[in-house]
Amino acid sequence: MTSENHATVKVDTSMVMSPTGSATQGSPVSPSTSKPMPELPDELVQAGWSKCWSKRENRPYWFNRFTNQSLWEMPVLGQHDVISDPLGLNAAPAEGTGDAGVGNGQRKRRLSEEAAQGGPNSFKRPKIEVGIPVAPTTPIVPISPITPGAKPWNSTTGTEDKPGQHSMPAPAPYRPSVIYWDLDIQTNAVIRERPPANHLPPHPEMELQRAQLTTKLRQHYHELCYQREGIEPPRESFNRWLLERKVLDKGPDPLLPSECDPIISPSMFREVMNDIPIRLSRIKYKEEARKLLFKYAEAAKKMIDSRNATPDSRKVVKWNAEDTMNWLRRDHSASKEDYMDRLEHLRKQCGPHVAAVAKDSVEGICTKIYHISAEYVRRIHQAHQTLLKDCNVSDPEAADVQDRLVYCYPIRLALPSPAQPRVELHFENDIACLRYKGEMVKVNRSHFTKLELLYRYSSIDDPRFEKFLSRVWCLIKRYLVMFGSGVNEGTGLQGALPVPVFEALNKQFGVTFECFASPLNSYFKQFCSAFPDTDGFFGSRGPFLNFIPASGSFEANPPFSEELMDAMVTHFEKLLEESIEPLSFIIFVPEWRDPLTPALHRMETSAFRRYQMSVPAFEHEYRSGSQHICKQGEMYYKAVHGTVVIFLQNAAGFAKWEPTPERIQELLAAYQVSRRALGSPGPSSAPTTTSPASAGGSGDKDSIAAKTAPERSASLDTSPTRQDNSSSSNPVEKTTPPSETASV
Repeated sequence: MTSENHATVKVDTSMVMSPTGSATQGSPVSPSTSKPMPELPDELVQAGWSKCWSKRENRPYWFNRFTNQSLWEMPVLGQHDVISDPLGLNAAPAEGTGDAGVGNGQRKRRLSEEAAQGGPNSFKRPKIEVGIPVAPTTPIVPISPITPGAKPWNSTTGTEDKPGQHSMPAPAPYRPSVIYWDLDIQTNAVIRERPPANHLPPHPEMELQRAQLTTKLRQHYHELCYQREGIEPPRESFNRWLLERKVLDKGPDPLLPSECDPIISPSMFREVMNDIPIRLSRIKYKEEARKLLFKYAEAAKKMIDSRNATPDSRKVVKWNAEDTMNWLRRDHSASKEDYMDRLEHLRKQCGPHVAAVAKDSVEGICTKIYHISAEYVRRIHQAHQTLLKDCNVSDPEAADVQDRLVYCYPIRLALPSPAQPRVELHFENDIACLRYKGEMVKVNRSHFTKLELLYRYSSIDDPRFEKFLSRVWCLIKRYLVMFGSGVNEGTGLQGALPVPVFEALNKQFGVTFECFASPLNSYFKQFCSAFPDTDGFFGSRGPFLNFIPASGSFEANPPFSEELMDAMVTHFEKLLEESIEPLSFIIFVPEWRDPLTPALHRMETSAFRRYQMSVPAFEHEYRSGSQHICKQGEMYYKAVHGTVVIFLQNAAGFAKWEPTPERIQELLAAYQVSRRALGSPGPSSAPTTTSPASAGGSGDKDSIAAKTAPERSASLDTSPTRQDNSSSSNPVEKTTPPSETASV
């Protein structure tokens, strides 16, 4: 049934025209029978619903201008079981057309190479052959199918129009103009069957409480830095503290740490110490350099006078500070470089003494924040247990798990989910808005559709999508709270690779799995992510450091936290040592060489390193960490540093997915395709490659920090580089680049 077969007349629910032509207030009437039609409730009108008349069927139907849904029966607000599409308004295109749907109405994406060539298959994606994973004689795929006969929310299953008539197509999902994922690719990752996880099931009430307490903890951190050290907290240092702590944390909360050893965070301590006695900003002009030098000398002298310093430290700092001030008064013809050199010298002389007197205070800040976090975790856990008890949710019996190999499947929770409260949904243009108790989270319609597809593939306890909206609200709220709500905050910790690069990884190296992603930024439907409780319903396999694959081809683009990257390398090498089946990891990390990061050094010297290449700064992009809400023009931004791509493979993985010159060339071409598609300016020098025999190279030292890149310290030059890991007074800056969402 198509829209051409029906003559429809939309009727205003508030006012109709009388036969004489005058407007009269009352119920709408059908154009053929003048039969009164019941008025719509205000809440349905606000949700976009209006009543229309089918001239052919001679009866009313309901149409939603926001979602393009049409129903024979009056809709129920909050009910997401679409019954039918009486006029075929959302019917999918006929087979054979260029926009034919794939799977659940998802549009096929064109390969970048074919689109560029304009060949005959440029509008049809060829089938990609994925290698069969090493599995037992009878591989088990415990992936959740839709319950037969069920009609999930926004279902694509057909329904009968009338007895004796053919079934009508259901509404096709919203189709974005550009798709940043491919959920049709099946996994080749094989794991040993594992029992359900013991995490508490998510609930909007508990997520709201966690958000409030995390916001309070951020405020405590801000106040402690200002009161004790007179500085603003380093930008996004709290976010990186959460990442670094979760590498070690054994506590019950998925976000806030409560059981860590050591208590003092090396990440937080390092970043606060680097801003003492003052935060150093980037310098562009001579006068700025002069003012910064004076402020540093004054702050160092004031700090050493007000703290319990040794006589020798007091003498060294005061002499150097006074000498600097006298030099500033005498010399008015110095250049910017002279001021920067003097500041570098002053930091080397005074830095260790200033750090010594501030050490106890900064350790106190780290300890205080940790203990407050542990107390908040205790409150949240106790309240969550009480909520589950009130909902009569008890511990289930232990599940039987066989010692067998299976294809990887989404993480399952042992505890059943309690009844979920109502979460309101409405659309504002292209944005889906979900509200619970006045707290609104937003996601664009494209990613909202993606979440629906992931939920359909992965959720096994909610075939009718009755808990879908509340779980989406919890998911988005969790990531919003973790990375903060400031402008561009957290974006650099959630970035993803460009789509053409993912396509090349899948086609050339059989990659079907992301080690660090989230339901919001994943390309494949199988991935690891930070939060198993909220993300498992949307396809997450759980935190990567707890994920133990036996075989498969994986992509890893971790958040660029040094502690997390170091733990990642340890996990990679353990997996490669223990497995004799094909296992391959392709890792994307920043080219930090001044000084060289432990993780990069370990990978470059690893016995499993098969190939290495570097992509220069400003010549490749990352997908924004806020891609689920940002504007189309802000989807990509340039990397401000070089990126190292390293292949770690065992012998079987190297034999199956060897990084041959032809395959590497295709991967490099994918970066070039991405730049051309985005119209990226800049030089076109090719990325450099390194074979196992000639690892190394120098990192980029002329990059500048993007607005989305977290800043750890200021540079004393116009070309900032990475900050030292120690608490010594190194004047260079580590620009923290974008990467995928944390999975710790």
